[in-house]
Amino acid sequence: MAEPIRVCITGAAGQIGYSLVYMVGSGAVFGPDTPVILHLLDIKPMMTVLNGVCMEISDCALPCVRDVIATDDPAVAFKDIESAFLVGSMPRKEGMERKDLLAANVKIFKVQAQISAKLGIPVTDVKNVIIWGNHSSTQFPDVRHASAIVNGQTVSVYDAIKDDAFLKGEFITSVQKRGAAVIAARKLSSAMSAAKAACDHMRSIWEGTSEGHFVSMGVFSDGSYNLPEGVMYSFPVTIKDKKWSIVQGLPIDDFAQEMMDKSAKELCEERDDAIAVCED
Repeated sequence: MAEPIRVCITGAAGQIGYSLVYMVGSGAVFGPDTPVILHLLDIKPMMTVLNGVCMEISDCALPCVRDVIATDDPAVAFKDIESAFLVGSMPRKEGMERKDLLAANVKIFKVQAQISAKLGIPVTDVKNVIIWGNHSSTQFPDVRHASAIVNGQTVSVYDAIKDDAFLKGEFITSVQKRGAAVIAARKLSSAMSAAKAACDHMRSIWEGTSEGHFVSMGVFSDGSYNLPEGVMYSFPVTIKDKKWSIVQGLPIDDFAQEMMDKSAKELCEERDDAIAVCED
């Protein structure tokens, strides 16, 4: 078996961290043949809860877990690590937008399920759906460049659905408001899907993207697609050797550009708010 990877999970006693521990320890992220040493970090008041998480890790006998280090000391948690999930933060509550958390937390998910349900096909048969912009109610899910396997043939998602009103209306709204809908139903913010998205991200970084595929990630904007530079913005990217590159040259119509610009404007406002918080 390969040498173990040291993986840090912050906020490990929280909802998302709890889900992440199982996914990483089971081999869903770095592969079933790659052992991991888990570095679990949380604040001192949460150490009793974190110790309970460690008990569960032991009880689960997760096949890839070589060792577990539980600590409230960042110097210990981050020592010699090769990968980190930074997920500890103040939870979002009902009625809150993500920007409402900026004063407390100086902070993508995939939407293939929406499309696969509309087409009646497995989610694995949909690729290259894009999330542009912020992780907020202005994010823009875009299927103009996506494809799906329908009846054994690869077709454009837009052409397969043939419902412009849905793709420019209900589909976008359902994705933008999904987090709020989960909170309204559970009275808690989403954790399982957030952990799954983080694991998908890390696996894409670790393994790279396959030929003809791209994924959406929040990366520093370089001004591509006439968007402001220097903000963290979700773009379609390809990954090779653990380095991402923004996909260039995708045709963008007026509707898409307007949606992308709207999310960029909000991100710039949030950046300015975050800077103001840091300077207080």
